[in-house]
Amino acid sequence: MHLRFHSAFGKLPATLQSALRPYIAAPDFPAMLTAEQTAAIRQLSGLDDDALACALLPLAAAYSLAPISHFDVGAIAQGQSGNLYFGANMEFSGVPMQQTVHAEQSAVIHAWLRGETALVAITVNYRPCGHCRQFMNELNSGAGLQIRLPGAEPTTLADHLPDAFGPKDLGIATLLMDQINHGYQLTLTDKLALAAANQSYAPYSNAHSGLALAAEDGRVYAGRYAENAAFNPSLPPLQAALILFNLLGGDCMKIRRAVLAEPQSAILSQWDMTRATLAALG
Repeated sequence: MHLRFHSAFGKLPATLQSALRPYIAAPDFPAMLTAEQTAAIRQLSGLDDDALACALLPLAAAYSLAPISHFDVGAIAQGQSGNLYFGANMEFSGVPMQQTVHAEQSAVIHAWLRGETALVAITVNYRPCGHCRQFMNELNSGAGLQIRLPGAEPTTLADHLPDAFGPKDLGIATLLMDQINHGYQLTLTDKLALAAANQSYAPYSNAHSGLALAAEDGRVYAGRYAENAAFNPSLPPLQAALILFNLLGGDCMKIRRAVLAEPQSAILSQWDMTRATLAALG
């Protein structure tokens, strides 16, 4: 079991520890549980979907990188498939606060990058901020997405974001997590960055972009741009890649190489911000 889990895992009920151990003790635990694994854990622990997601929050929060706020937040995204995806907030010293990743964003993007095509619920250990509510409003789950908090009855995104402004107000029919391929072609050695750009979500600017990060151990993590109707909650491809980098055990201070793929003719570019953030990370 990774050291990051030891404290949180030790505080879980014994029955849940026993049910989780076969999965979370694996050295390559992928920060997610499949529908089949989740069903087995529910049966052994006696917890329902709601209670299990809430019980897993301390483990999700163990992925938090919060050198600025020292405020660890965890989130669990439940996919339509039944899979559970972990997420946590990420902060980066030396770069503007706008580059921060919120826990809800982390869990959503994690599910999206894994191929999940819709979410039914987000569980988080603190009430979602306005930034995250607006970000989740871009999802194809719509206002019916369930928001779950420890010790509270489930609510919906509509309850947290009444009279919302979103993609439908701007005539956008293809939403975040809908499957798409923009069809860009280019002769590249790093095909992951191009594939990520082709699956990115940028209906407002059409400035599709993807990024691949290579770690010192040779593993590569790809992230896609996720745009927002309110613009500011948009998540750059670098942050999306860093989410996977962190959740799969990588050290964000030990990036060996980065490749950014975006159209030269795009109305906006991720280039300068990506270089600046990577420089701050070392």
